[in-house]
Amino acid sequence: MKIFTIGFTRKSAREFFGLIRDSQARRLVDVRLHNVSQLAGFAKKDDLAWFVREICGIDYVHLPELAPTEEILEAYRKNKRDWKTFEARFLALMKARKIEETVPKKVLAEGCLVCSEDKPEHCHRRFVAEYLQAHWGNVEIIHLG
Repeated sequence: MKIFTIGFTRKSAREFFGLIRDSQARRLVDVRLHNVSQLAGFAKKDDLAWFVREICGIDYVHLPELAPTEEILEAYRKNKRDWKTFEARFLALMKARKIEETVPKKVLAEGCLVCSEDKPEHCHRRFVAEYLQAHWGNVEIIHLG
């Protein structure tokens, strides 16, 4: 099983949708808690669903259960972006939510996790993919950007 990841920040629409289309992902899986902000530009929920269907020919699904809670996000912002604490809290949240049992594999198989962060190094989408890889095994993670 392949799980792709991508962030939309610092990418033009052409680059973003081109990467998704060229990856041959089967669906775009939105893992953002907030996905309707004006700051999201072309990546607002309804627009994004339309664009990936029209440009890439794939489905869109929003899975907020794969996003950090508002409390975790606020603590991260207030604590001078303490990445290690954020990571520990988010991993504990995924474990408590039992995402490896509650999120169907068929939804994520060949899916592309999308979030706002430009690179996966400091984005929760990487943690989601790695967590599922550790629990499901036989998962190849491909970061598109």
